[in-house]
Amino acid sequence: MRKLLNEELNRKSVEEFIQAAKTPIVIVLDNVRSLNNIGSVFRTADAFLVEAIYLCGITGTPPNKDIQKTALGSTDSVSWKYFNSALSAINELKQNGYDVYAIEQVQSAIMLNDFKPNKGHRLAIVFGNEAKGVQQEVIDASTNVIEIPQVGTKHSLNIAVSVGVVLWDLFQKIR
Repeated sequence: MRKLLNEELNRKSVEEFIQAAKTPIVIVLDNVRSLNNIGSVFRTADAFLVEAIYLCGITGTPPNKDIQKTALGSTDSVSWKYFNSALSAINELKQNGYDVYAIEQVQSAIMLNDFKPNKGHRLAIVFGNEAKGVQQEVIDASTNVIEIPQVGTKHSLNIAVSVGVVLWDLFQKIR
């Protein structure tokens, strides 16, 4: 086997990305503190052609050198919008016909491996603060909650890792 060269990867230009049909998912970041995590989310959103990222509350916004360090230019390709609160973002998304799912550990959560997106529905996926998770009021406003199954001693994942796991799973199910 030979490792592929960058020019063999058929990467889209920023213009091609912007014009491309998107995966019908909006990522909502609810008070995410780490600028490096935010940059990683942008990069993952680019990889899966996500519609947009909604940055809420204390979540940092581009342009920012610490976001850019991990985003590697994906802040130019992925659409984003800032909201004072995740509740404002959710209200807008619901008004525009999105099903909103928080990623959290709650009673009666749907396990990610059991989750089946409704065909033809657009999804908004809410990821919470690194220490406190998704706010209860945001959970209450969500359509439902999805949990990432975990079987080790630590029942939490880094937010950037959680976004990668969830997007990969949903991308497979939607595409």
